[in-house]
Parts: sequence; C-alpha cells; structure tokens
Amino acid sequence: MRYLAHTPAIRKEMLSTIGVNSVDELFKDVPKAVLNPAIQDLPDHQSEWAVETHFKKLANQIRQASDGPFFVGGGLYRHHIPAAVDHLIQRGEFLTSYTPYQPEISQGTLQYLFEFQTQVAELTGMDIANASLYDGATAMVEAIMMAQRVTGRKTSLISGGVHPHYRETAQTYARFANFTLDCLDPQKDEDLKSKLTPETATVVIQYPNFFGEIEDFRELAQTCQTNGTLLVVVVNEIISLGLLEAPGQLGADVVVGEGQSLGNGMNFGGPTVGIFACREKFIRQMPGRIVGETTDKEGKRGWVLTLSTREQHIRREKATSNICTNSGLCVLGFTIHLSLLGAVGLERLAKLNHQQAIRLKESLETIKDVKILNQTFFNELTIELPAQSEPMVETLAEQGIIAGIPISRVYPGQFPNQLLLAVTELTTDADIKMLCQSIDSYLQGAK
Repeated sequence: MRYLAHTPAIRKEMLSTIGVNSVDELFKDVPKAVLNPAIQDLPDHQSEWAVETHFKKLANQIRQASDGPFFVGGGLYRHHIPAAVDHLIQRGEFLTSYTPYQPEISQGTLQYLFEFQTQVAELTGMDIANASLYDGATAMVEAIMMAQRVTGRKTSLISGGVHPHYRETAQTYARFANFTLDCLDPQKDEDLKSKLTPETATVVIQYPNFFGEIEDFRELAQTCQTNGTLLVVVVNEIISLGLLEAPGQLGADVVVGEGQSLGNGMNFGGPTVGIFACREKFIRQMPGRIVGETTDKEGKRGWVLTLSTREQHIRREKATSNICTNSGLCVLGFTIHLSLLGAVGLERLAKLNHQQAIRLKESLETIKDVKILNQTFFNELTIELPAQSEPMVETLAEQGIIAGIPISRVYPGQFPNQLLLAVTELTTDADIKMLCQSIDSYLQGAK
C-alpha cells in the first residue's frame, strides 16, 4: 500500500476532534530548547515520481560487493543462496504468517520450525535447540543469563577470541541485568582454566574464533564441568560445522551463534538468525520457544508449541527471556537452504570454503613482509602487514577490491597492522590473485 498524506481538511477535522486548533498547539508542551532549528530548512514535499527519480540517482551510486573481489567476513559471510530459497519464503502462507498461537491453523509454520530445531541440534551436536532467537549476539547473552539461572552464579568469563560486537552486546546487558563480566584481552595467550572460580557461571568461547583460529576445547570443557561452570560455544560461521567436529561432541553445554550463512544474504548486517542449542537437562531454562511433535486424536502426525517460556506467552516474572522476536522468515530460509544441501552437500560446501582459504594462504605467503598469524583456520584468517591496514583497505576499495576488515576498526587503537580476510565458495582464484597482486603493489609503493 502506498503512503497517501492527509489533506488539509482531514488534518483540520482531526485537530478539531481532539480539541486543538493547530499542530503547533498539539506539541506546545515540548520545550523549545530541544527543538532542532535545522529542521526548518528541510525541502518541501515533492511529487511521487520526483522522489523516485531522486532515490534512483542515489541507488546508482552504490557499488555492490559482488561487483568485484570480496574478502569481508567477521561474523557475516557472502555465500551463494539457491534461487529456490527466495522463491519459497515469498509464498503468501510463509511471508505473511504470524506467531503460531493456534496449532490447528499453523501446522506449516510449526513444521518448518521443528525441522529447523532438528537441523540445528544435529549441526551443533546438542540434545535440543529452540525455534531461533534474534541474532547471534543476543543469543550469546541469553546463554550467559541462562547459565546464571542454572548455576545460581553471577560472573561470566568471555574469551578474547569472541567477536567484539558480541562482547559489547553482553556488556550492555550486564549494565542493566546485574551480572558481572570478565572480558579477556583479544589475541592474547589465554589460560581460561586457571581463571575459573567458584563464582564463575559460564565460560564463553568462539569456534572458530574471531581471528579465524580453531581451538580444541575438550580439556576446558572437562575443567568447566568439574567446577560446575557451563561452557558456552559461539559459532559465527555455521558452514564451518560441515567440516569441524560438532561443539557438543567436544563438551559444550550450550551452543549459540549466527545462522546467516545459510539461506540469508548479508543484507547490510541484518536481519539474521540467532541459534541456540543446549543439553536436554537445561530445557526448562532455555529462552524462547520450542516446537514439539505430537499426534492428533486420529493418530496423524502434527506439531505444537511444547515450551513457550518467553514473556509473550507467560507472566513476565516467570519468563526466561524478554526477546519476543524470533527470526521466523530467516529461519525458513536457513531450513530450505540446508534441506537442499543435505549432509553431503553441506560437507562439500564446507570443503570448498576451506579449499579457497588454503589457496589464499598460499598466495599470501608469496608476498614479502606479509605475516600470516593463524596456525589453523576454516575460511577466515588474520594477516599482519608492515604498515597500517586501514589505508591499504581504503585504497584497494577505490580499485573495486573489498580487502577484508582492518582489526583496528573493531578494536580501536589496537592491532593497526592486522587485517581479517574471509573467503567462501564465491571467491574465485582470479579474485585471490587480484587481491594478492594489489596488496603486493601497495606495499612496494609504500616503501
């Protein structure tokens, strides 16, 4: 539906109905000191086609990431999305559906949520998964708060390898939810086991971590279990679980993360899919909602909301979470994409990603003065340059090469020479060659 502005006659009638003579009188209680005088200089309204023309000109100035070599990751990743995904999620029964309060008329929605839960549980190696949360960062915070309910403790330890935006989200929550965070410095040798105390509710790590490193956390998991501490594992790149051992098999108590890579574009940062899975013994403390399978009185298979522990469904004081948004349509995209891939397809996709990362590493090794910092990696790695990385990234962007994320952008004042690079199945050998040649030329010219 297009927006149609009110006519002067309609405005006059509305003002008269509420008992004021003008719009200014309606807002007379707003202090003049807070009014912005610059608003008075806004241009007058324009016709619809004039506005369309103006925005088309603005749109033509945008250069799409797909127009050239693209090496940005850092929590969101550019993968191929099958055409079937967008086609199916735009069907009316999916695109316009709402919260499935009435199972008898919501079987389609409940079924795909059930399938999503099953997929996430199998990917993560956990007993049970919920029907999604808002995004990876808030899912991590929900895991921290769940661990506090389970353990009765108020302190959480966050590894320096956890995504900085996730850490910041947790710090914001901590200010208002009355819990303590111990956030370790990034890229430092960590001995998380020695930092556990009887007050530690949870330890949070990332797998692979923000810098692309893959760590075996089995010993940490055993130490956490002995200490009565829950181990929360964050997975930013869900495709990695097509090759890496499932976190649940390594001892994780809770697995959270971001499912954007399956069925969802980068979309300027959202919307995305929050993943949450845990051991069955924690099910009553799991945030969000869980869809379960049942049978009707005729014995036919069906689905219902088995647990709904968020405040949208129950009394606020009884709720495990106040997030009332799960990313339903994004979940459907995830489920369709993974269903199309299947287990074999996901493994092949993961191998393609890792294969291209190996080729990137080998090409970078030929550039003098470029140091690769990773001992292990999946499809993302960190390099160190002899000069600051941000000016180089800006220069290459002008040449149409999106050359990764300068670490100093997410950790201001730290690691000015480091650069985070990600590849996917969409990264070609020609892209890698162009990036490495451009980095080499830039460094040679900077001498």
